[in-house]
Amino acid sequence: MIDYQSLRFDYTRHADQDAAAPARHPVVVVGAGPVGLTLAIDLALRQIPVVLLDNDNSLSSGSRAICFAKRTLEVFDRLGCGDRMVDKGVSWNVGKVFFHDEQVYRFDLLPEPGHERPAFINLQQYYVEGYLVERAAALPLIDLRWNNKVTGIAQGDDGAVLTVETPEGEYRLQAGYVAACDGSRSNLRQMLGQEAKGRVFRDRFLIADITMDAQLPTERRFWFDPSFHPGQSVLLHKQADGMWRVDFQLGWDADPVEERKPERITPRVRALLDSIGFEGVQFQIGWASVYTFACQRMERFRHGRVLFAGDSAHGVSPFGARGANSGVQDADNLAWKLAAVLAGDAPDALLDSYASEREFAADENIRNSTRATDFITPKSEVSRLFRDAVLELTKRHAFARSLVNSGRLSVATVLRDSPLNTPDADPFAGAMVPGAAAADAPVRRADGSTGWLLRECHVARFTALVFGTGDAAERSLQALKSSDLALHVVRVEGTGADAELATQRYDAQPGTVYLLRPDQHVCARWRHPTAAKLRAALDHALAKA
Repeated sequence: MIDYQSLRFDYTRHADQDAAAPARHPVVVVGAGPVGLTLAIDLALRQIPVVLLDNDNSLSSGSRAICFAKRTLEVFDRLGCGDRMVDKGVSWNVGKVFFHDEQVYRFDLLPEPGHERPAFINLQQYYVEGYLVERAAALPLIDLRWNNKVTGIAQGDDGAVLTVETPEGEYRLQAGYVAACDGSRSNLRQMLGQEAKGRVFRDRFLIADITMDAQLPTERRFWFDPSFHPGQSVLLHKQADGMWRVDFQLGWDADPVEERKPERITPRVRALLDSIGFEGVQFQIGWASVYTFACQRMERFRHGRVLFAGDSAHGVSPFGARGANSGVQDADNLAWKLAAVLAGDAPDALLDSYASEREFAADENIRNSTRATDFITPKSEVSRLFRDAVLELTKRHAFARSLVNSGRLSVATVLRDSPLNTPDADPFAGAMVPGAAAADAPVRRADGSTGWLLRECHVARFTALVFGTGDAAERSLQALKSSDLALHVVRVEGTGADAELATQRYDAQPGTVYLLRPDQHVCARWRHPTAAKLRAALDHALAKA
């Protein structure tokens, strides 16, 4: 088994370093973390060459981001590495909330059948990065350069010139567009004189990765004020390789250096295990860190030819797993738009919609993360009394459970007000509104085999879902043909429970058509489309109208 934490990648001198003038590339991505790697792979699959620069030569150490949501897994599926991550990760849907030492309620994040992917997997960040690096290495259009640190940038009307520092000196690169995926301490953000603004929380948390041979159900456990860690909160997750992740709230006055020491961590973990019936279980501490956090973002994610994504653009508390998941969804949003602009299929203005859509998503994530943090770490006696009263009520009254907030877990943002959406002209019910990420469902293929709807949409262009059979469906297919649009058409037909799930989730009737963007967000839908309506919707989705 590869030890991804100890991998070191070789620096290699590139011909660009010997060029008389800065070599020009369509896209330069800065930062080979989960977001930068996702973006680079997505662009390469869309036939856009990418230079990917990283200032280091290693992957992350410790578990760091571990919870990867269903929508993120669907993105990884499209990139060709989802199966590997799900096979290695620990899948889960159920969470339990405890007050003191008593379970007050449980929740299921994916209570309905008919989804290929679980609500979440837990997988250490170094595995995610390692699998993405290996996927990138298999794509000839990705030029991944380790130990290449961007130290300067100058923008012009047609691109940017980057100054890059290497072990053998500096060189310069020209880029049509630059994607800044260089993390919460983004050098590019500082070089452009930008900053992330928001709220810093005065609290400290200890993260500890521990290995042990304990058979606990695969679920998220969150304790408020337990007897083994009084006055504070604790979160427990199972990871791959028999490793467990524990988060202990410490309070603002805790000494970060002292709390990372094994002699401080061991009794905390021992008390937790003893309280849940594992008195004799031995454990080892693999990695630990003490952190504070902030909920903040840049005012704008686009600055000329530079587009910010992931932690360089926004940051949230870890409760709710909204950091890495939101960053991957930034990349999912940006890649197809960059590809369309570079291919001449859309104007540069399409990239403005990346900024507006993902700024909206960041605000949603910050709002949810701030509320969760305020509930978990009340900063006044009144706030604590309210929280504890809610938790007491939760044991007996269902209404109180909606008030409990141990982290509203990440879901795909519905981009309801996106400028790329075509408003409904026909009445529809359900969640698949324009701006929503397409829901998965089982489908019957033409050869009679069963597959998954989103797998059928894994293409680099817009997709039209056509529902049902009969005259209405044939008229819709004829409208698609008459439009002369290069759309990927997926028929959703058949009988039985599989077809019913897709029909229900999309509130479909025979002839209903959904237009999906390349990132699988709904941008238009009709009961009975015409060729003119289809063409107008596609122009709208490409910022041409």
